[in-house]
Amino acid sequence: MNFLDELEQVLVFGDGAMGTELFSRGAPAEGCLELLTIDHPDLVSGIHRDYAAAGARVIETNSFGANAVRLSRFGLENRVNEINWSAARLAKEAAKSGGIYVAGSVGPLAITAEEASARGIDREAVFRQQIGALLDGGVDLMIFETFLDVEELELALYVKQSLHHCPAVCSLACTSEGRLPSGEALSEAFVRLRNAGADVVGANCVNGPSAMVRLFRGVQAGGMLSAFPNAGYPRFVEGRYLYPCAPDYFAAQMRELARLGARFLGGCCGIGPSQIQAMVEALQDYRPAVSVAVTSHLPPLTTPVEVQEEEESILDRIAAGKTVIVTELDPPKTLDLEKFFVGAEALTRAGSDCITLADNSLAILRVSNLAMGAMLKQRGIMPLLHVSCRDRNLLGLQSELMGMAALGIRHVLPLTGDPAKVGDHPGAASVYDVNSLQLMEIVRKMNEGLNFNGKSLKASTRFVTGCTFNPNARQLDTQIKRLERKIAAGARYVMTQPVFDRALVRTVAESTRAHGIPIFMGVWPLLNGRQTEFLHNEVPGIVIPDDIRERMRGLEKSEGRAAGIAIAREIAEESLQHFPGVYLITPFLNYDTTEELATFVRGL
Repeated sequence: MNFLDELEQVLVFGDGAMGTELFSRGAPAEGCLELLTIDHPDLVSGIHRDYAAAGARVIETNSFGANAVRLSRFGLENRVNEINWSAARLAKEAAKSGGIYVAGSVGPLAITAEEASARGIDREAVFRQQIGALLDGGVDLMIFETFLDVEELELALYVKQSLHHCPAVCSLACTSEGRLPSGEALSEAFVRLRNAGADVVGANCVNGPSAMVRLFRGVQAGGMLSAFPNAGYPRFVEGRYLYPCAPDYFAAQMRELARLGARFLGGCCGIGPSQIQAMVEALQDYRPAVSVAVTSHLPPLTTPVEVQEEEESILDRIAAGKTVIVTELDPPKTLDLEKFFVGAEALTRAGSDCITLADNSLAILRVSNLAMGAMLKQRGIMPLLHVSCRDRNLLGLQSELMGMAALGIRHVLPLTGDPAKVGDHPGAASVYDVNSLQLMEIVRKMNEGLNFNGKSLKASTRFVTGCTFNPNARQLDTQIKRLERKIAAGARYVMTQPVFDRALVRTVAESTRAHGIPIFMGVWPLLNGRQTEFLHNEVPGIVIPDDIRERMRGLEKSEGRAAGIAIAREIAEESLQHFPGVYLITPFLNYDTTEELATFVRGL
């Protein structure tokens, strides 16, 4: 009996994650995981054996990213054949005692067709090299997984079909709403892939078990379906990503997926042998579903967007005589979003008029501030988004701005952005098609209804544009001149770096009085003496005077926090004597400190 014959009669169980298992067993996060097949075969083989012992009938090769494009990031593009062949042989060796199928794992190239063309990359040849090596290694079937682009997956499937007749599983990654990034419905993509020759179609990654169930409730059950959900949202604990999904919970959700028509079942990120074993035990006597009523939850793409009342701006509130509090709350570095939203709501209740969201500040990866801003608006909280020139080219920047406008987000703060090499992805490329001044000009043109090339947007955006200003710079006059250029480019309010000197607040007020533009002085509540020294010595743009550092020296915990809030109150009071509002900066998501400060400011 082969894989497809078996799948016709019973549920077939796959394995779980390879990457997160490797990390949990000591693999370095910054290395090439696929190379471990050669450098540490016992580590990879042990994972294969553990999945087989847990009851998996299909184990996947450690080759997801082993194509020339992805491997080139590690200088390994010339070892594609070696890595994939070795991955196949290692999995075959681990599987032979149990009569287990070995699937060749193939992932997307992680580049667009346009980028491939610009770089002279033949995507078909890249797939052919990897797939051919896996077939030479003796895999029983091929799994194309975590693809976002149906066209790219069709290309990979075509290559497989031209090389071998073995079964092909085609698995897409999409949100629980059931649409791919292109806007195509998942069910429609499944039809395309079946017509192209896929034996099994399905979804993996992105969604946890519960979200995957919601996804499959809207998917027609005809044909063979696979479901490989993640373990939910990871938490970053002591340098590691930990997933909370308990084995019994995973098994219960997988039973529901089987009821909805999925026949080939396994796990993706965060799912390990214990969850697979629980799934196998819970479903070993389950007979595959024949037909399931489907309730589509996808709205048509042509659904008209309801016209909403325009968002009030912080300038409107200033004009009405209100003291405005802008509060920064950085998007989280992980997909654990709960603390962020609890903090945002607490800050709003305390008196913040809007929450400003940095755009991967200091070149450190965080959740998209556009996504976070959209979710804040759903909660009735006004977002103010930073937009950095570092991470997007001219097309991407304009697309981001148009997306903001479509979501009704009005407040934007253009930034040049810290170079990528200073952050947590030093190998990433900085773009810098434009700088902050040029981006402000682009925003101004969009407010006139035109894009960068002068083509009509068929509507005018209503952005309220701000700019940054660093009063801590040694040459304040130079900063003032640059501020004047920003105002000329369209800035209508100013947000400064954190200030810890009351005299400097007065100096800035005197130096900018003639410009007639609202300035929000940055107020950062210090937490302790160690943090004070860190900020002064290691964070660019922050200067803490000697007397403030002395006040904080040696103070920790409650004493440090109390002293830091006292200093922040002094700066806020001084600022409000000269300016119509303040800019409160939340230290490392410690929103309770900023909440207390916002309450104090609102009471002045």
